[in-house]
Amino acid sequence: MSPTSPKAFPVSWDQFHRDCRALAWRLASAGPFEAIVCITRGGLVPAAIVARELDVRLIESVCIASYHDYKNQGELRVLKDIAPAIKALGDGTGKGVLVIDDLTDTGKTAKIVRDMLPNAHFAAVYAKPAGRPLIDTFVTEVSQDTWIYFPWDMGLAYQAPIREGSAG
Repeated sequence: MSPTSPKAFPVSWDQFHRDCRALAWRLASAGPFEAIVCITRGGLVPAAIVARELDVRLIESVCIASYHDYKNQGELRVLKDIAPAIKALGDGTGKGVLVIDDLTDTGKTAKIVRDMLPNAHFAAVYAKPAGRPLIDTFVTEVSQDTWIYFPWDMGLAYQAPIREGSAG
């Protein structure tokens, strides 16, 4: 879905922080977790918040690029793999590892990481229906045709009322 989608879901820093803390509340009973793997770049901020709330000190990243121009998803590329020491946890299956992303959209990124850590617990702050089956825990589900504007992607600007964008 592109940023020209008819459904926009802008998220402020305050709201995102509250949603990440809500995710941590849900995850508290799913642990304990030995490590967190965040899917960059979107998973960096929620991973930091959840790591603080759950007192997890071992944090790793996996770098997978899918949005190459901020508009359309392209071919997925693993830019940085997960460290072998993290992959070795849980008898090499990822048991005890928490994987965090900001959003699961199509589920393609989560699928790549799930192949790396099949028994890890997968969490996202937001989920769309196509990606939802690959996530164990999430906070808010939005429709597939919704574009989420994350706080790190926005500046202060006027937002037209929803009604102005409709055809009547």
